[in-house]
Amino acid sequence: MSEQPEVSHATVDDGVARLTWTSDLTERGWQAAVDVVRRQVADALTEHERVEVKVAIDDAEAQRIATWSGLRREGIQRGRTGDVVVYARLVDDVPVHEPGGFRALLNSFLPRKRGIAQMLVRDETGGDASVDDEPRVLMCQLTYKADWDLPGGVVEVGESPRLAVSREVEEELALEIPAGELVLTDWLPPWGGWDDALCLVFDGGVHPASIADQIVPQAREIRSAAFLTLAEIDERAADFTARRVRAALASLAGRGPAYSESGR
Repeated sequence: MSEQPEVSHATVDDGVARLTWTSDLTERGWQAAVDVVRRQVADALTEHERVEVKVAIDDAEAQRIATWSGLRREGIQRGRTGDVVVYARLVDDVPVHEPGGFRALLNSFLPRKRGIAQMLVRDETGGDASVDDEPRVLMCQLTYKADWDLPGGVVEVGESPRLAVSREVEEELALEIPAGELVLTDWLPPWGGWDDALCLVFDGGVHPASIADQIVPQAREIRSAAFLTLAEIDERAADFTARRVRAALASLAGRGPAYSESGR
């Protein structure tokens, strides 16, 4: 009986081949393994439109081999017996030796950070953060959590954060307020099932308090919106949100840094 090959592929669906390899391959070292796997990928793509491999999420060496064999990381497949990382290559992917193909390969596995854009809008009653009068800040009561928050939302893939925050304010509050300068970059650590994120707070300017009467809340996400004092924000918002508002106001007035971590 012949020995099992170190790496092989088998058809698992119409036009789809799946690679498997033995521990003998990884023991040869990742560079030698990459040469073997790369040839197997090319062979599989002569008869299939897609070739993939699934490796354990804690197997860093196998992930390295898959990556440098030209397979793009597609994501995590969860399973009861353990999560796996899915890598794949399509027959019409740009070759890795070409700049566009190499960039696409890097883009598939390099870290990505979630972006959130929010707007700091004040009313004319103490709305200028450079004076001693206490500012009132526009805040939203959300439908999906008890805490109030600054208007804004998640930045879409490929979207400018500055445009994103104006879009969110218009969609959720029916207010057309162009975003001004970036006031604060606030890093949010992992929390409550969320990955970490960067929150960018843009200056929304000072407006008459009467604009609150023009607000039409998007029913799916916004219960209400109002200008609140800092004391009211402390009562209604999460502590890290209250800290972010104060940090943004301090930065706007030149009394604090333009970067914070969870508002600190």
